[in-house]
Amino acid sequence: MKKLAAALALAAITALPACAPQVESVSAATVEAREPVTILVSIDGFHPDYLDRGITPALSALAEGGVNAEMRPSFPTKTFPNHWTLVTGLVPDHHGITANRMEDQGRPEETFTMATVDPYWWNDAKPVWVEAEEAGIRSAAMFWPGSAVPWGGTAVRFGPVMDGILPSDWQQFSMQVSNTQRVNSVLDWLRRPADIRPEFVTLYFDTVDTAGHDDGPEGEEIDAALRDVDAHIAMLVEQLRAMQQPANLVIVSDHGMAPTSSERVIALDELFDSSLYRLVEAGAYATFEPAEGKSGEFREAILADHDNMTCWAKEDIPARYNYGTHDRIPPYFCLPETGWTISRSRSSATWSGGNHGYDPFSPEMKALFIANGPAFRSATTVPIFDNTDVAPLLRHLVGLPQAERADGSLDSLKPALVTD
Repeated sequence: MKKLAAALALAAITALPACAPQVESVSAATVEAREPVTILVSIDGFHPDYLDRGITPALSALAEGGVNAEMRPSFPTKTFPNHWTLVTGLVPDHHGITANRMEDQGRPEETFTMATVDPYWWNDAKPVWVEAEEAGIRSAAMFWPGSAVPWGGTAVRFGPVMDGILPSDWQQFSMQVSNTQRVNSVLDWLRRPADIRPEFVTLYFDTVDTAGHDDGPEGEEIDAALRDVDAHIAMLVEQLRAMQQPANLVIVSDHGMAPTSSERVIALDELFDSSLYRLVEAGAYATFEPAEGKSGEFREAILADHDNMTCWAKEDIPARYNYGTHDRIPPYFCLPETGWTISRSRSSATWSGGNHGYDPFSPEMKALFIANGPAFRSATTVPIFDNTDVAPLLRHLVGLPQAERADGSLDSLKPALVTD
């Protein structure tokens, strides 16, 4: 975006939505001193229908004044696989983060969790901020799954990772860091002198997802979380305007949220002999390794017809899911109907909440997309698209060439862009 005209940069400031107070006008020369920054914001678990509740004025203003769309997540519709897709342009089956919890034949003594930062697990695909850093485009990450990973490096048992690439500025994820602190960190980075000011920034909010899990997508808890996140988006927009910093905001979610309850549980111990398998992961889907010497017996049992659940051998997972070739995917995969929960056994407790991980074509799993800034048209809606297309958009915004290896493209979002 280094080539954007000063008039477009000025438009970015004056056209930001009325979710922040007006500031005194600035001269074109002042605006020219600050090129637009690209800010990628994730609101984990934000279903696009949440905009219709009338409690998110800042986000709604950005959507109405910029580009608005529904986005289809990748499969499985989990946090880490989809966040890595958003910054690599590859589906989980190709970028290697195939689940929130994974095993790898090359590391049989280890299990990947959402706290894992060993590059070994992440090195299948290069995120946008690494390519930006390699191209001399300074980046900063206020949380993003994988942003604390020294990408491409090698972990040493008793020492730092060797030869890895990180954003120039980054923070290790902690739920104790408030949303206000997160926004302030981004703003502090942007107040720096030009030579150490980031040109590409990520910002991550987890509170909507947490509320959706706890209380379901229709509960009071999620409405409170929506109001809070919206207020922090307004804070970000207001302060960008106050510092006269034009910005291309790309606001996304990784997935939606489906209501769950104790009335919709599939208990595995009611279906299979537990001696036949080892359960790798359960919840919105389940994955299995057959027990040694029990492969044939387990295959016959798991591939039978089941109420509210379909199971496949990994190589037979339907092609529309783009999932099943990576070595980290266990041999058998079961997907329940949206809103059902797969569990080892049935609890006597009564509970309700929300979850994701289901079929990405399910309406409940739709993800949010809003774009606003000098690079984008105003009052524009584009048809639903796959989230693999976000990384090509980010590459365009920060001035990187399109990747040769990609599952998405810029084509679906070209109608959203201002032409030069």
